[in-house]
Amino acid sequence: MQQRDPYQHHVNPERYAELLEVKAQRLRDLFADFNPPSLQVHASAPSHFRLRAEFRLWHDGDRCFYAMFEPGDKSKVYEVTEFPIASRLINELMVRLLDDIQPNELLRRKLFQVEFLTTLSGDALITLIYHKPLGDEWRAEAEALQARLGFPIVGRSRKQKLVLERDYVNEALQVDGKTLHYRQIEGGFTQPNGEMNQQMLSWARSAAAEINHSDNNGENSSDNSSEPPSDLLELYCGNGNFSMALADTFRRVLATEISKTSVAAAQVNIADNQLDNVVIARLSSEEFVQALRGERTFERLSGVDLSSYDFRTVLVDPPRAGLDDESVKQVQGYDNIIYISCNPNTLHDNLQVLCNTHEIKGFALFDQFPYTDHIETGVILTRKNPQ
Repeated sequence: MQQRDPYQHHVNPERYAELLEVKAQRLRDLFADFNPPSLQVHASAPSHFRLRAEFRLWHDGDRCFYAMFEPGDKSKVYEVTEFPIASRLINELMVRLLDDIQPNELLRRKLFQVEFLTTLSGDALITLIYHKPLGDEWRAEAEALQARLGFPIVGRSRKQKLVLERDYVNEALQVDGKTLHYRQIEGGFTQPNGEMNQQMLSWARSAAAEINHSDNNGENSSDNSSEPPSDLLELYCGNGNFSMALADTFRRVLATEISKTSVAAAQVNIADNQLDNVVIARLSSEEFVQALRGERTFERLSGVDLSSYDFRTVLVDPPRAGLDDESVKQVQGYDNIIYISCNPNTLHDNLQVLCNTHEIKGFALFDQFPYTDHIETGVILTRKNPQ
């Protein structure tokens, strides 16, 4: 067993600017065939930027410790005593939690994984995952631990989830002078780099402002009102990360998401942000197209008059596989596309088709995961010949 973090030699804040430029150049080279505008590069904080982390808990006799493995080689176990890419709160809780459970055989026994979820606003949630059923004795000890740590704990084992207080954190993001409130569910998807998420939301709001300015000054505008002239369709909306931030930049927002847990969180976020122009529907992209065409009706769209919407802009934030062929055809039907991608290669594939009808007006890199090869990309496209 090695006494070091296997990622430590990759995390060098002094070289961060240099490493980020390498990523930026890779992105410029990959998309050069589209002749995009100048790349906007959004830098992360060099350390303590990650708001969630998970660790194996390794047992050596009566002693346990956080463990990670050499990438690609799980035969080498490394003890982790600190994690500089994680938030300061995660680093603090790592120490406090381990010190507390180390002498407690009931909490320590068969505990094999610990997950931390934190926020920029100072909230946290700890999930303890076991290879044993969790009973009343465990609950009593875990509740005492929760009281000492001051943050909620969730216990998990096979086919079992025990929520002692709550299974979510409450986040408050600062975007363009606005405070946006988000409930983030344990086990659900959230952007791991909160400060970068704030930059990404601000970028999307700026894109929406340009789109609406163009619409207000185009032939589609019926008056000189400053009110947003059209509605936003958002696909793959998760817990409404973009929906909440863009609500005041469009007349109305209709967002779709297939995950029941994410939709439930999004409904809470709508209420917490006091929004009356956002609707979240639990539909897949394919189901929404069927509803929009009148091919099928869905109880989940009860009370929503799709014919009353004027969708000129669509926002997509798909998984790493990108948009499938049918979804690409669907988004081509809108004048403006805001595309957030976690995989530049599948984005490039999608643009091969999208750029037949649209041209790239905005091009951005968001460094969600410093010191890795991962690149988050934002692209704004507008129709070459608006309808």
